Amino acid sequence: MARDRLVFYRNGRPTQVDEFSPDETLLDYLRLRERAIGTKEGCNEGDCGACTVALGSMQGGKLVYEPVNACIQLLGMVDGKDVIAVDDLAQDGQLHPVQQAMVDHHGSQCGFCTPGFVMALFSLYHAGVKPDRATVNDWIAGNLCRCTGYRPIADAALASITGKADDFLSRRKQKMSRDVKRTNTGEDLFVGSKERFFAAPASIDSLARLCARHPDATIVSGATDVGLWITKQLRDLPKIIHTGRAAAFDEIISHNDRLTIGAGATYAQAFDRLAKLDPDIGEVLRRLGSRQVRASGTIGGNIANGSPIGDSPPMLIALDAELELRLGAKKRRMSLEKFFIDYGKQDRRPGELVTAIHVPKLGRNQHFRAYKISKRFDQDISAVLASFRFTIEKGTVTEARIAFGGMAATPKRAGATERALVGVELGDPEAWAHAASHLTQDFSPLTDMRAGAHYRLKVACNLLIKALNEVAEGSSAASRVVGRRERAEAVQ
Repeated sequence: MARDRLVFYRNGRPTQVDEFSPDETLLDYLRLRERAIGTKEGCNEGDCGACTVALGSMQGGKLVYEPVNACIQLLGMVDGKDVIAVDDLAQDGQLHPVQQAMVDHHGSQCGFCTPGFVMALFSLYHAGVKPDRATVNDWIAGNLCRCTGYRPIADAALASITGKADDFLSRRKQKMSRDVKRTNTGEDLFVGSKERFFAAPASIDSLARLCARHPDATIVSGATDVGLWITKQLRDLPKIIHTGRAAAFDEIISHNDRLTIGAGATYAQAFDRLAKLDPDIGEVLRRLGSRQVRASGTIGGNIANGSPIGDSPPMLIALDAELELRLGAKKRRMSLEKFFIDYGKQDRRPGELVTAIHVPKLGRNQHFRAYKISKRFDQDISAVLASFRFTIEKGTVTEARIAFGGMAATPKRAGATERALVGVELGDPEAWAHAASHLTQDFSPLTDMRAGAHYRLKVACNLLIKALNEVAEGSSAASRVVGRRERAEAVQ
């Protein structure tokens, strides 16, 4: 049996929606249906953060609230969740502690961006941590309007967030947890007709069957990319299948030799496990999108859309990851690097799902480095994403895996450069430079708005030499301003 209506929570009460367009966004629902107009539309692509709301969902048996961009969060995706907008925060004429602190510390100027800042900080208020300034800056990195400046907003956060929440939400959280659990009954969701629908199967088997039955449907995980098809390209998507309700589709399992990541795992869910593989992975992911984007965007979605500038595929390719796919009941497994065929073309058949990513852990003599180069430090698309895995025996490179994003039509390995590195001694910078010169054989990058072709090649060469130098020195202290491997967190 499938449920034919959405059920989610607003102001602690269940809300049912019987009819909606498959591509209706949460922002449109709030502003146009509810007239809850405190949530603003800014960029309408998930960058500026003016539309931020807090979304409560069950994770690991606990009700967790995360900030998300309502402009690209599809309405159907909030089924079974608790939606909190900025309009909901003031209670009985009293501002929420975060709101009051923003007033007291003069954290608002024109005010248009303020609701998004408040909701990002509201989510931090309920994260159970007492933040320092660097943590606050990380949580508001997805709110780009800065007419007031960082300082008063960060001051407001530090003054109001103590690590122990005491507000309307904390007082009803236990009841809310029971209600959300009760709503997520394990039924499939299917709203609409065979020709036009939003569906969210409750199991992987049901998800695979529905995708195979509707190979023309758009498969959506976090909608951080598909959302822009709707808001910017104005595409009509009549059939949407959402992966987010399929039980265990986001499961992450650590084995002795590898990490198995369910394709539906969000970056927020996978962050700690991936960062444990190597601190550079954590540093790149910290700059991937924003808290809002990482709470929605999934590892599998970033791979399945085949972007040549996705940040995770080059790192996973350098680690020799394998991809698991499923079409109906039939499963197959392949090397991740072979999945990317050409620009906009992947080895995925109509109706086929990416279901899991198998990531080998580093061996005893293996060293990993990854670097993200972008015009803006926070929440920006990479001009170049470089990833390296070197196997070192007695001071000599015996194997190299090098993958780049932003250098070709797909995430791509540098085969000629890898071969040139085999046999190179770590103490021989001239040999490093000679090997790096082979990158011109591996890549002919484009010039676009993010970087020129010559710049990309030069940066790629320099990053390879930087990686080899760090491995040889055993330290990143002389080569990094932020993201030093010797620290648990980069200093902002």
